[in-house]
Amino acid sequence: MKFLRIVFSILAIAGTLHTAKAQLLGSKATTYTRADTLRGTLNANRTWWDVLRYNIHVTPDFTAKTIVGETVIGFKVVGEGQKMQIDLQSGLEIDSVFLKSGNKKLLVPFVKDAGNTWLLTVSSVGIMRSELTIKYHGKPREAVRPPWDGGWVWKKDVKGRPWMSVACQGTGASVWYPCKDHQSDEPDNGASLSMTVSDTLVAVANGRLISQTKEKNLATYTWEVKNPINNYTIIPYIGKYVHFGEAYMGEKGKLDCDYWVLDYNFDKAKEQFKQVPKMLKAFEYWFGPYPFYEDSYKLVESPYLGMEHQSAVAYGNGYQNGYLGRDRSGTGEGLKWDYIIIHESGHEWFANNVTTKDIADMWVHEGFTCYSETLFTDYWFGKEAGNKYLQGLRPGIRNDKPIIGPYGINEEGSGDMYIKGATLLHTIRQIVGDEKFRQILRGLNQTFYHKTVTTDQVEAYISKQATINFSKVFDQFLRTTQIPVLEWKYEKGTLYTKWTNCIAGFDMEVRFADVAGNLITIKPSTVRNISIEIELPADKSKLWDKNFYLEYKEVK
Repeated sequence: MKFLRIVFSILAIAGTLHTAKAQLLGSKATTYTRADTLRGTLNANRTWWDVLRYNIHVTPDFTAKTIVGETVIGFKVVGEGQKMQIDLQSGLEIDSVFLKSGNKKLLVPFVKDAGNTWLLTVSSVGIMRSELTIKYHGKPREAVRPPWDGGWVWKKDVKGRPWMSVACQGTGASVWYPCKDHQSDEPDNGASLSMTVSDTLVAVANGRLISQTKEKNLATYTWEVKNPINNYTIIPYIGKYVHFGEAYMGEKGKLDCDYWVLDYNFDKAKEQFKQVPKMLKAFEYWFGPYPFYEDSYKLVESPYLGMEHQSAVAYGNGYQNGYLGRDRSGTGEGLKWDYIIIHESGHEWFANNVTTKDIADMWVHEGFTCYSETLFTDYWFGKEAGNKYLQGLRPGIRNDKPIIGPYGINEEGSGDMYIKGATLLHTIRQIVGDEKFRQILRGLNQTFYHKTVTTDQVEAYISKQATINFSKVFDQFLRTTQIPVLEWKYEKGTLYTKWTNCIAGFDMEVRFADVAGNLITIKPSTVRNISIEIELPADKSKLWDKNFYLEYKEVK
C-alpha cells in the first residue's frame, strides 16, 4: 500500500475539494505534498496566463547524456497575477529568462520553488500578449523502462549508432523542457521543435518538417504543428532514419501519411504499415475525420514499445501483429492486427483531439482507445469477432481501485481505465444501439474538437445524446470497484430480478433471451424484485447477454 503524506499548504485544499466525486462511495480520502499540488493544480500562478505556443530548441549530447535547450513560450494574459509558475524537473537548471516587451527583452528574476517548479517574477500588469525565452541545460531524467517510466531515452540501434527519444506521459513534459506542465493548457497556436544533432543522424518530430540546415558536422531539423497539442506528446526522435510515405483519401480529403524507420527496417515497415489505411478507414467511420490533417499522420520507429505522440505516433512493436507478438485477449482476434498501430493511433481521437484537463480523468483517453481495438476488429472482421475480443480482455480487470483518480495532484486512477473503461463503453453501446453509439463517438470528437474536457462533460454528452441518464452507470463503473450483481430467480413462468452490490439507485438495463432466442430488455431495481412472465431456454448459459459487464447470481 502506498502511504501518502499530509498536506499543510492551502493550495492542497483546493486540489482536495475536487476529489469528492472521484472518491465517491467508500474510496479512501488521500493527502499529498505541496509539490504534488503545485504540479497538479491550477493555482494562482498558473491561471492568469494561457499558453499560445511553444518553440523548443534542444541539442542533446549522446555521450554525456545531457541537453542544452531554449524554449520560447508565447502566452496571453487572462487574469491578474504577480508570479508565474514554470515547471522543469530535477537534473535540469534554468540559466536565464527574458520577457519580450516591445522590441526589448527584459531579464526576469526567478527562483526554484518546491519540487520541480520555478517561480518567475512576471506580472500581468501592462501585458496582453508576450513571450518568455527560457534557456536551460542539464542532465534530464533517464527513462528506466519507457514508456512506463518516463524520461529521456538514450539507446543504440542494432548497428551501435545513437538512437534517442523521450517518453514522458505522466512523468510530464517538464522532464526535458520548461513549460506549464498541466494537461488543461495546450498551446492554442501549436508548437515547433528544433533539434541540433550530428549530421550523420536524422531528427524527426511532430507535424511537418519546415527547415533543415547544416553547419560543420551538425544538422538542425525544425518541425512544426499548427494545431493545439498536449505537452507530453511533443517529442524528438533522433536516429538513422529513412522515410517513405503515401496519401490517404479520407473524410476531409488528402491526408499525408509519413513513415520514419531505421534504415535496416525499411522493408519490414513497408509491409507492416500497410495496416495504416485500414486503421484510418475504420476509425474515421467510428470517430469521424482524423483530427490533424494539417499536421499529417506519422509513424516513427521508437526505442520503446509505443506512445500516442500527436501526428508522430511512436512505433516499437517489432513489425509483428499483436502486442509484441501475443494476443492480449487470448482469442486469436488480437493477432489479426498490429496492436501499436491500432491502439496508439486511436489516441489521435481520444487523448490528442479530446484531451482531459486532469490526468485523474485519463479513462477518457485509455478507455475509449482500448475500445478502439474492439471497434477496429468489429469493422474489419465482424461484430462477433469484436465481441469475442473484448470479452477475452475482461479477465485483466482487477477492480483494485476506482478508475477515476484524485484530482489536482497529477495522479491517475486504476489501470482498469483501459479494459474496464472499454467494457463500460461496450455495455453502453448494447443499450443505445450501434448507430446511435457511433454518432455519439463522432459527436464527442466534433463537439470537443481540439479541446480539453472533464469526465463530467463527457458523461453528460453521452447521456444527452443517448436520451438516457447514465449517471448511475458511470458512478458505478468509474467511481467504485463493485461489479454489479444481478440476482435472478425463475418460478412458475416468472423471472424475478434485482440489483445488488450496487450504488443506491443503480438502474442499468440488461438483456436476456427467451426460449425462442428473442432478446428481451429489462430494467432491474436495487430496492425490489422486478418480475416478467416469460418462457426461458432450458440451457441457462444462453440466458444472459455476455456483452454486459456484470455478475449473475441465481437465487433458489
